[in-house]
Amino acid sequence: MVNLTDRINALVALGEFLDEGDPALEEAIVLAGQHNPWFTPAQITKALHSIRTTMLDRDLLTSWVEHYSIPQQIDRPVRVGLVMAGNIPLVGFHDFLCVLVSGHHALVKQSDKDRHLLPVLLDKLDGFHPGLKDHWTLIDQLSYFGAVIATGSNNSARYFQAYFGRYPHIIRRNRHAVGVLTGHETVEQLQLLCEDMLTYFGLGCRNVSKLYLPTEFDFGPLMEALEHNPEIRDHHRFRNNFDYQYALLLLNQEPHRTNNLLLFRETSSLTSPMATVHYEHYRNDDQLLHLLDRDREDLQCVVSGRPLPGFVVLPFGQTQCPGLMDYADGVDVMSFLTQLATHA
Repeated sequence: MVNLTDRINALVALGEFLDEGDPALEEAIVLAGQHNPWFTPAQITKALHSIRTTMLDRDLLTSWVEHYSIPQQIDRPVRVGLVMAGNIPLVGFHDFLCVLVSGHHALVKQSDKDRHLLPVLLDKLDGFHPGLKDHWTLIDQLSYFGAVIATGSNNSARYFQAYFGRYPHIIRRNRHAVGVLTGHETVEQLQLLCEDMLTYFGLGCRNVSKLYLPTEFDFGPLMEALEHNPEIRDHHRFRNNFDYQYALLLLNQEPHRTNNLLLFRETSSLTSPMATVHYEHYRNDDQLLHLLDRDREDLQCVVSGRPLPGFVVLPFGQTQCPGLMDYADGVDVMSFLTQLATHA
């Protein structure tokens, strides 16, 4: 097995590869888009850029591993099953990265929606150090594993719990990102919020699906900021979803707001259909914090231009740029993996 220093070096080299570009990667981007029309070249490129800048930088990797006691090599690596989601490009890469850096063996079950991108990155990693490919296996069916990290919907999470519950596991379910506005946001902040809502067509758990707004909030500046998203507006599948949700609201005579790109519907629900963002009004800070606390267990992240006591708040435009320490559902994957090494 390859030691920790060489694993880090290979990941840094992978980042440099992403900077340079490659015909095999370009071909994979085309194939991924043909297989899954939600994976446009622009969205895949954004995902790759985020991975490059937030996960494959030497200084960031070095600082990250210093938070843990990771040996250069593990005597008895655990076979860790990774059941990956496919809602956005390479959404499971951070889990794979954690298993690789920890020194365990990743059994990677890719989503059928995202099967073309990761193999190219793994092939490149394999070329950066002999023996590195012994740290992972791409599989179609999960078996002979010692631990599991599985990501899915609330329904699939129940099946995962029943099937994997007796093994060391991390099982993720639906979570949501929300935005808190004051009504005094700048044009730039609102444009960045639009990225938080619309990047990856809003399909990610870190996409803002609900807004908390002060009473008498003026939607005008937000609607204007949304005008700068031609790729989203022109995507036929997104447009079909918009038309369908719009028709439902009209047929049900349900109050809503729209600029013909997104629909805004007032409701307490966090879960919103595609092309729809929910919102809820608050009268004062006490009520706002009460609403957020009510939804706390279902929140993936909170974005705002103001501090919110008791919550980690991201600046606008950062929800889809998670760093190495930004673990999904707030569960420290690397701590989980290092404990596996302790008890192996």
